[in-house]
Amino acid sequence: MTFDPATVAAFVDGELDGPTARRIEREAEADPALAAEIARHRALRGRLAAHYAPIAEEPVPERLRTLLAADGKIDTSLAARREAKRSQFAAIHWGAIAASLALGLTIGLKPWAPAADIASEQGRLIASGALAKALDSQLASNQPQNARVRIGLSFRDREGRYCRSFDSGALAGIGCRDDGRWQLERTARSEAGGAYRQASSGELAATAAAMMTADGPLDADAERAARDAGWRAPRP
Repeated sequence: MTFDPATVAAFVDGELDGPTARRIEREAEADPALAAEIARHRALRGRLAAHYAPIAEEPVPERLRTLLAADGKIDTSLAARREAKRSQFAAIHWGAIAASLALGLTIGLKPWAPAADIASEQGRLIASGALAKALDSQLASNQPQNARVRIGLSFRDREGRYCRSFDSGALAGIGCRDDGRWQLERTARSEAGGAYRQASSGELAATAAAMMTADGPLDADAERAARDAGWRAPRP
């Protein structure tokens, strides 16, 4: 395959110029690996859009609605803004997100999360408390609506470890199962908490997951099977 994953993702999102897009189309017809990569990105984009649709549907709280007021009138075009948000997310700007990942997601830096949810062992950040419990047992396909920690995508990374993206309201990131613990590979502070959660930091975590995964996200059955097996990676 002659195109890197970021270029393939941009192709799937319709963000490439015409000649480059047509070149990818032609090469995909003769390159099974490229065709499979395109299919993987399309499936992943659908999973991401479905996962964050509930966030886009959440009502804007009154304290934020007042910020939209102008001359005593409040902008009520919420439906239009939601549609614009969905459209924007449907075509994820992978190049911009990749740059955001470099700035907004940290590796081994101090996260913004309750101390009870984070531990440090030999220079590594380890999930503990409610975060560790959620990563251990909570299924993305079946989790409480008001869950303190929401699980996004579960997948195996290129080292064969099981990893899971999460959003706790204060912190979003990715935890990978390593030596019986969840090592935090990426962390990003959430922009807002409570009843109104913006998707930005969760999107970054999910996009980082897309870049780390070897075979794409687990479906509901595979996720449950991995959970029931204690997140132990299969032997080669």
